[in-house]
Amino acid sequence: MYLKHGSPVKMMESYIAVLTKGICQSEENGSFLSKDFDARKAYLAGSIKDIVSQFGMETVILHTALMLKKRIVVYHPKIEAVQEFTRTLPALVWHRQDWTILHSYVHLNADELEALQMCTGYIAGFVDLEVSNRPDLYDVFVNLVESEITIAPLAKEAMAMGKLHKEMGQLIVQSAEDPEKSDSQVIQDIALKTREIFTNLAPFSEVSADGEKRVLNLEALKQKRFPPATENFLYHLAAAEQMLKI
Repeated sequence: MYLKHGSPVKMMESYIAVLTKGICQSEENGSFLSKDFDARKAYLAGSIKDIVSQFGMETVILHTALMLKKRIVVYHPKIEAVQEFTRTLPALVWHRQDWTILHSYVHLNADELEALQMCTGYIAGFVDLEVSNRPDLYDVFVNLVESEITIAPLAKEAMAMGKLHKEMGQLIVQSAEDPEKSDSQVIQDIALKTREIFTNLAPFSEVSADGEKRVLNLEALKQKRFPPATENFLYHLAAAEQMLKI
């Protein structure tokens, strides 16, 4: 287009047409339609089944960390392995449809780390093992080489596991190990179980004083007498969803 018109204006017109109308037409190449390229297909590019194959029941640690909007750091010396693994993780919390938490390739330099630490929760990929000595950067550390997941000491209270997590872990493993199920079906199973967790939380929420959002009624939650780990998780989930009274 630039060779034909000798001006960036025509290129900009096409770019704006895609942004505003989702379509771009050209005599040589026909029409480009945004709707032909569903973003969800890109979201499904990685394999949840591969993650579960590697980590088994411990996958529930990753699910819990993502639910609570914790900081996950992933290490492998090969950037391809880091990127493939990290891009799949947000699918564990499919209801959020949020891939902006992904920082697939971060270096241990001051500028990049400062930008990273401004985010509340994230998935950050590193190829330098030195990151394992930076517990200030993560709540959960994933060493892909050793197939190990480590919870940082300061995050252990919020990440305490109980019956609820065991049930979720069993569902994730059972679904992922079913040879008849595709990755998208496994994601769907996890999403349905995740919705159940939010359903559990709903009776303990009330409309805030300003009427703008729902907030957690802590007394109602305590009166239900859930097992300590479940109550703890639901409280921290409410905090992650900005449902605590200020």
